[in-house]
Amino acid sequence: MDVHGTVAEGFEPVREAFVRNFESLGERGAAVAVYRDGRRIVDLWAGTKDVDGTDPWEHGTAQVVRSATKGVAAAVLLLLHQRGQLDLDAPVGHYWPEFKARGKERVLVRHVLNHRAGLPVLDRPLTPEQTLDPLRGPEAVAAQAPAWEPGTDHGYHALTYGWLLDELVRRVTGQGAGPWLAAELTGPLGLDLWLGLPDTEAGRVGRAGRVEGPEPAGGLRSRPKRSVTEAYEDPDSLTRRAFAAITPFPDQNDPAYRAAALPATNAIATADGLARFYATLIGDTAGAARLFTPETVELARAEESAGPDRVLVVGTRFGLGYMLHGSASPFLTPGSFGHPGRGGALGFADPDTGIAFGYVTNGFRKTVTADPRAEGLVRAVRGAIGL
Repeated sequence: MDVHGTVAEGFEPVREAFVRNFESLGERGAAVAVYRDGRRIVDLWAGTKDVDGTDPWEHGTAQVVRSATKGVAAAVLLLLHQRGQLDLDAPVGHYWPEFKARGKERVLVRHVLNHRAGLPVLDRPLTPEQTLDPLRGPEAVAAQAPAWEPGTDHGYHALTYGWLLDELVRRVTGQGAGPWLAAELTGPLGLDLWLGLPDTEAGRVGRAGRVEGPEPAGGLRSRPKRSVTEAYEDPDSLTRRAFAAITPFPDQNDPAYRAAALPATNAIATADGLARFYATLIGDTAGAARLFTPETVELARAEESAGPDRVLVVGTRFGLGYMLHGSASPFLTPGSFGHPGRGGALGFADPDTGIAFGYVTNGFRKTVTADPRAEGLVRAVRGAIGL
């Protein structure tokens, strides 16, 4: 395996873990980047650009990162709050009056971010074509009754999270999360990270697909008396219905899907773009001042939801918009915050060590949260810094 790129002295184990992913875990094409205190210390890539192709992965190759999108999108609401434009403890209906229907008057903005809004499912799922209209998803969520009393419990809003967040951004700023990110954050910082892929960047994005590999030894653990498998197979379960809010799920290689802005699922990034995004949230980077104040960092990583997740059927932990370190999403330390993408991708920041991490792949596995390829890379980082 020809691995390209560089690692700083002492971080050679990350390269070794990256090679093992190709040798033992079915990796086809991937990249990983790590920053420490705003300086890039790992920048590696290997394999093929397309999961089923032969053209090599290059330094600027990007991939769809699926639910790792959620951590990127969460920054929009937190920055609007930081700027005084959005109150996290205000009812969503204060900004979006139509949302109040069917018992949702008490859903707060923070409930959108901590997965306590009670709205992980749609009684009438959207088609892939309907999701391309940025207004259809918010309209459907506004018309939906909660699955539980908002604020009383948590369950992963796999797809509806994006429509809730996007419409809040639109009501506050006049534009959706994708254009806001491009204008206010990713564009000015020069990040290779897009929520709504421009035509000019389409040639850089690899074709993604399913790959097989050894099943993870850890990762998702089922709750007593009901396995994760059963939850996904039961058409009436919240698990199955949450992931079926778009039916059938769109082809993630479709140019129209990539050009849309779905803040729950379809950001496209290079590993460096994802890692530098998180690096800039927590500290200064070359040419850019930190984005989050210390107070906002604490909002991101302070535990808001924890315990059995009504949708994922495992124990999960969430701050505001971010998954937190735990068995379902093992990051670097208990103070880390970030988000995995179903099937592989991962981005997170660890303010206590100054580490920011980004991993992208064209090979999606069956994992929902913890993926053994990303876990191996994180373990290597942890060892390199002496944790």
